[in-house]
Amino acid sequence: MDNFFQHKARKRFGQNFLVDENIIERIVRAVGPKESDTLVEIGPGQGAITELLLKRCPSLTAVELDRDLIPMLEFKFREFPEFSIIEKDALKFDFGTFAGDKQLRIVGNLPYNISTPLLFHLLSFRGQVQDMHFMLQKEVVDRLSATPSTKSYGRLSVMVQYYCRVQGLFPVPPQSFRPAPKVDSAIVRLVPYSTLPFTAKDEGLLERIVNIAFQQRRKTLRNALKPLFPDLDPELLPIDAGRRPETLSVEDFVKLADYCTNLQQQ
Repeated sequence: MDNFFQHKARKRFGQNFLVDENIIERIVRAVGPKESDTLVEIGPGQGAITELLLKRCPSLTAVELDRDLIPMLEFKFREFPEFSIIEKDALKFDFGTFAGDKQLRIVGNLPYNISTPLLFHLLSFRGQVQDMHFMLQKEVVDRLSATPSTKSYGRLSVMVQYYCRVQGLFPVPPQSFRPAPKVDSAIVRLVPYSTLPFTAKDEGLLERIVNIAFQQRRKTLRNALKPLFPDLDPELLPIDAGRRPETLSVEDFVKLADYCTNLQQQ
């Protein structure tokens, strides 16, 4: 079977296949799949993680863009009747179609070149998701879990932490893959909040404020917000206008966004 289904990793799909059995087992232990779960795997590749997931949860749907991998996966897991593959681009896929009585548990070795937009796409289905476990570039995991006033803290940190509890789990070295990537990887756990700790009145405005603030992260709030609110009186802000955006917590950004929402409604 291995010779018949030879497949070379494709750079355009960002493919690096995980081959380290110890790391694979560690990932599956971190996920902790149960037989009753509704599992979705993004980018199963050659099925290294898929195999162990299926042994614990026989109902699994994989979303795979590379059509040449699908026959191999269908053959490899032909003894699991509840295993199915959808040939789709995860960036454009409606994960809400999987939603039923149970929330989704999503697992994936995400292509590094699309990891950030894919994370934001998946967050749009957060109400239907129990948790997500992803392999990402270590730098991205550091940004996801970063705290204020650190180098890695930015737009991704604030917006993902607004919606989820974030836990960086463990690093994965390049030699765990074939071909070996030129960067270190890591596993992260994202658990969407059932009730947000801080709820913005206008989440779209929150995102715009966070985005523009970190485009000019070395500027003070007074100057960073001018493009969005040229007539804003910095002395009336609920946050010290002399602070830099990188020092603000998620709660601070929500307070700031709510103040600006109230201004717009006056």
